[in-house]
Amino acid sequence: MIKYKPVLFGVFFGVIGFANSMVRGDMIDTGSLQAWETCAMCHGVDGNSHMAKFPKLAGQPYDYLAKQLRDFKMKRRKNDGGMMSGITEAKSMPELLEAARYFSGLQAPEPSSNNAKVLKITKNLFERGDPTRGIPGCGQCHGVDPIIPRLQAQHADYLEKQLSDFRNSRRMNDNNGVMQKIANALTTKEIKNLAQYIARQARVLKSAP
Repeated sequence: MIKYKPVLFGVFFGVIGFANSMVRGDMIDTGSLQAWETCAMCHGVDGNSHMAKFPKLAGQPYDYLAKQLRDFKMKRRKNDGGMMSGITEAKSMPELLEAARYFSGLQAPEPSSNNAKVLKITKNLFERGDPTRGIPGCGQCHGVDPIIPRLQAQHADYLEKQLSDFRNSRRMNDNNGVMQKIANALTTKEIKNLAQYIARQARVLKSAP
């Protein structure tokens, strides 16, 4: 495992404030940066961002990361402000795939230390789903299929936003609309509770391809 000096992380994280300007005003020349270095400006050199707006990428499946980068580049997925579209447009697919390989090989993040009470009903919803509403258990797909993300130890606010975006059709790059159907079957309270619960679970790391 590669060791990173704190100062290097600080340099990358310190430019987050310029990220939006980078895309629109070209204030920062990223042409000489490797794709993973550009990603590290927001997601962290170790793949564990400190802001919920930017998901933790460390230990995610290579296939999932590759698909999301491809979807951003092909305009099949959009994020707030179009930042990811601008970044992926500036990089070739081989460069983006190298970034996916880099982050998939990093050590998985630690779960949240949030001490909020975990409702048994939320644990059951995560593990077993609710067949009466057509909701499968999260673990039936997440952590099993390499093209689907591992959810555990992700920022709770990020998870909540993604479920809300699926429900409101602001995000529609899920295969066969599966997540849109699931999110539409969940209540707002269930989405919030699930996000909090999942963020406190440990993520299992598998080897990068």
